[in-house]
Amino acid sequence: MPADPSLPHTHSGEDVVLGILVVPPLSQGPDTRGHEQLLQRYKAARPTPTSSRSRTMGSYDTDSKMEKGDSQVKVVYASDVEVVDAVFGEIHEDSGPNYRNVGWAGTTILMCKATIGIGVLGIPFSLQVVGLIPGLIYLTAVMVIITWSNAVLGQFKRNHPEVYSISDAGRVIGGRVGYEFFAIAFLVYMVFCCGSSIVTIATALNAVSLHGACTAVFIAVAAVIGFLASSVRTLGKMAWLGWVGMVTIMAAILTLTIAVTVQSRPSAAPKTGPWEKEFHTTRHATFTQTMSAIAAFIFATNNPPTFFGFVSEMRDFRMYDRAMYTTQVFVWCTYVTIGTVVYYYCGQYVAIPALGSAGVLMKRVCYGLGLPGMIVTLAIYSHLAAKSLFVRILHGSRHLNTNTPTHWLTWLGCTLGCTVAEYIIASAIPIFGSLVSLIGALLCPIVGIIPFGVMWWYDNWRSVAPEKKTVLRRAKLAWAMSVTTIGCFILVAGTYAAVLDIKANASHSKPWGCADNSNSVQ
Repeated sequence: MPADPSLPHTHSGEDVVLGILVVPPLSQGPDTRGHEQLLQRYKAARPTPTSSRSRTMGSYDTDSKMEKGDSQVKVVYASDVEVVDAVFGEIHEDSGPNYRNVGWAGTTILMCKATIGIGVLGIPFSLQVVGLIPGLIYLTAVMVIITWSNAVLGQFKRNHPEVYSISDAGRVIGGRVGYEFFAIAFLVYMVFCCGSSIVTIATALNAVSLHGACTAVFIAVAAVIGFLASSVRTLGKMAWLGWVGMVTIMAAILTLTIAVTVQSRPSAAPKTGPWEKEFHTTRHATFTQTMSAIAAFIFATNNPPTFFGFVSEMRDFRMYDRAMYTTQVFVWCTYVTIGTVVYYYCGQYVAIPALGSAGVLMKRVCYGLGLPGMIVTLAIYSHLAAKSLFVRILHGSRHLNTNTPTHWLTWLGCTLGCTVAEYIIASAIPIFGSLVSLIGALLCPIVGIIPFGVMWWYDNWRSVAPEKKTVLRRAKLAWAMSVTTIGCFILVAGTYAAVLDIKANASHSKPWGCADNSNSVQ
């Protein structure tokens, strides 16, 4: 087989394929291995090629060790051997789902959609709270921290291919305690994000129908739609939904941006008579207001929890950095542009969600255009939440990747269970802005900021020889610990501000209420 210069060489001779190892098949029979047995097999197997035919699938060994100058990797047809993934186990394309089937373009779209989904709808209002210049500084600082966290995520995944979610990273660093803590934190975070998506969908349905039904009914409808859409088993088959969602949400946002520049007045402005717009480049905001705005920025950009799932289902996760940086640049440009333009033209009358800032008619148009994108966001987040439970329950079992009754009952049970929890959250806190601040302050730092400084320390400092602890490496350690410290501060201060905000808005919307949360009917 000719050498392929695009593939690094695995010094041990293992046919390791980006978290996939090609090994000789075992004897038939039920597979009862658990997590540790599967991982041990993944690391220890030494295949003997049985065919001269080969195909390139990409390569990384489990310790991320590479030798320069020799890029040839022997890989044989899966029909001749068994393909074992460090997360999903044996891959049987003929009798079960192929989880490793998302290209880098599809991954980029899923990343963009998961990030921009509903977070962008709170950016203009947050700029209005703290002023344009401070707001853009806060937003950019948050983006830098989140992007660094994502870079650490990619490195950690390469070094520990068995990691599927932040909970698995917790297991690597903190054993069973770390695993259980982050498993709960991740699941609660994802459920709350889905709850905010359901609230946004209900708001859109209220706006489009001019409050045609009780808000509680729309929340239930959104939950049912989310359950159906999230029950698709693999991200590879959801990639086309990402394209649909991305196109529709961007169409809604661009329509909103154009509408606010040409409309006579924002939707929330006085309907008749003169009105004055207040636009502040800088503004004196209270500590509580500032922390609420920063929490909203974190909520809008906090994508590391979802990126674990995306990279685990990529065909070639050497393309992860390309997809991740493309996403981060696109998201930052979108947030800055949309946030600045909408705030400039709407001033103090900017709405949250931002699609409500257009006039009465255009608000309905924007929500109608963005509705599919909101549904896709709900589907992606609910899918990843259910998948984390699914992988945990069936890890090391043949049912994980084989179309057995146990496989289907477990998968649908996970998606249904997550949907019920999401519905309860959406019904209990049907206020978009308050829910965003609470998630951004209480949950986002735990799963998107705080652990990544520790993850960097674990891989890049803990076992490094003293002579390799250079000034540059020490500076990187200082930055990593600073990120963790900042996350802890936001967790405490931001949660305090979010709770005060929820108390202040408690009278505006009641749990399981029928009131119009889109302000379409006066």
